[in-house]
Amino acid sequence: MNELITLNNGVRIPAIGLGVFQSAPEETVGAVETALKAGYRHIDTAAGYGNEREVGEGLRRSGVDPADVVIETKVWVSDYGFDETLHAFEKSAAKLGVSQIDLLILHQPMPQHFERTVAAYRALERLLDDGRVRAIGVSNFMPRHLAALREQTTVIPALNQVELHPYYTQDAVQRANAEHGILTQSWSPIGGITFYPGWGDDRRSVMDDDTIARISAVHEKTPAQVMLRWHLQQGRSVIPKSTNPVRIAQNIDVFDFDLSAAELADIDALDRGVRGGPDPDEVDPSTWGLEIPEA
Repeated sequence: MNELITLNNGVRIPAIGLGVFQSAPEETVGAVETALKAGYRHIDTAAGYGNEREVGEGLRRSGVDPADVVIETKVWVSDYGFDETLHAFEKSAAKLGVSQIDLLILHQPMPQHFERTVAAYRALERLLDDGRVRAIGVSNFMPRHLAALREQTTVIPALNQVELHPYYTQDAVQRANAEHGILTQSWSPIGGITFYPGWGDDRRSVMDDDTIARISAVHEKTPAQVMLRWHLQQGRSVIPKSTNPVRIAQNIDVFDFDLSAAELADIDALDRGVRGGPDPDEVDPSTWGLEIPEA
């Protein structure tokens, strides 16, 4: 079972998708195949992850009808620009083995070169109008980036994928998204980014949080399941990442319990306001030297 969320253009997507960020190509095929056989019908990847081809192979090996699966991928900044982004679609579609991409989004706002971002988004609008993609969106956009984009483009993004977990709830972003009917989609929804050394002042993983543990015990669910339920009950889409078959199955098994209003509030109160990923206003991703190869 997987709840469906209706985007602002009427396209419906499963609320839970499998993320493959930092999944090695050799692990991605198996993770995607396992997830689809476990009931997932939404896979999130990106040109910059270097595993689009393996996502397509996992889809083929699963035996699931591709028409029943929502594939979401992202255009990397080296392919921003109108013609460049049209070609980025061709590269991603070929690697994924599809002729139409369900969700194509911009990976970063890149405010340092925002004219290229706007041109890239206009290319997404063209792809949407041509029927080559079903919905378009953005990732890591803050309210100011959304406002600037809206001033220069026509189609409101269907979703905005951002870092969001109990230690970093991005309330201002969620409000800006809601104001324009943009779905908030969470990457690192169970705080995976907090697992890495150097995150925050005390390097504490949200998975080990006492409040999460208490609520988990009450419902006899894992901390990850509790956090995913928290997102879903507040209307967000989530992209948990795992290559472990047990955890892949657990992460979609979150539709048989509900958190109380008090429990939701307790989790909301854990917000530390500390970003784990790069701040798009401080880091210029075009300097990272990542180029997307041809298909």
